[in-house]
Amino acid sequence: MILLTGATGTVGQALLRQLPGEVKVRVMARDPGRVTGTRPDVETVAGDYEDARSLDRALAGVRTAFLVTTAVGGRDDERFLRAASGAGVRRVVKLSAAAVLDDGAQDLITRWQRAGEEALRGSGLEWTLLRPRACMSNSLSWAASVRSEGVVRALHGTSAHSCVDPRDIARAAVRVLTEEGHGGRAHTLTGPEAVTPVEQTRQLGRLLGVPLRFEEMSGEEARAGLGRRCPEPVVEALPASAEWQRAGAKARVDGAVSTLIGRPAGTFRQWARDHLEAFAPVTG
Repeated sequence: MILLTGATGTVGQALLRQLPGEVKVRVMARDPGRVTGTRPDVETVAGDYEDARSLDRALAGVRTAFLVTTAVGGRDDERFLRAASGAGVRRVVKLSAAAVLDDGAQDLITRWQRAGEEALRGSGLEWTLLRPRACMSNSLSWAASVRSEGVVRALHGTSAHSCVDPRDIARAAVRVLTEEGHGGRAHTLTGPEAVTPVEQTRQLGRLLGVPLRFEEMSGEEARAGLGRRCPEPVVEALPASAEWQRAGAKARVDGAVSTLIGRPAGTFRQWARDHLEAFAPVTG
């Protein structure tokens, strides 16, 4: 039995679709009604990291767990790992972040992910860490302005980032969840090249067949936009992370994706082509 958390997120949804049919899967979600695309044989249960009894129910009979936490600065990792240890879970695969390897990255999100990794390594459970760079799907935040104005707005347009296709993260997760030999290992997951927002804008425009314009955002504009959709701690952390990107810390490409999934990691162009409908300009 594999327990999936985070199955309503971008990576979790892709992982749920890609797990082999012969694998017994249970999904834990705060709102099971939000879990979509499951196979008829997938069990979905209600669970909350702050509800110890719900964790016990979700973890009963589980051998391997995929751990995704999103409450930045909280202690959900520790709560889950305590329950997993008590339930007899053998191993946990945690979705972390590549920034934990950057010594100069001291924003709240990165410090929180480091603490979660430390909790897992100290839990006594067999562990594996997946450390992706940011998902290519984050560029969907540009979709509205691309559709209506033909504009991409972002911070630091010439800073390169080795962003990764979330479907590749899911493919890598399938391997480590269903195979032996990944215990005690950490995999950094990147795309095959580092691209800048300006180059992403150019590629999107070519795919759409329309001229797109890139506009550099100020720090104040970025914070205002984040403030409309993110909690305050995240609003402060993400611009700090963007500054670290501008210094070149997120441009390094790692080969772990291709090693794990058996083929080259997908490019931003490939991801954008497969999601082009989201960016298609409004007509009429």
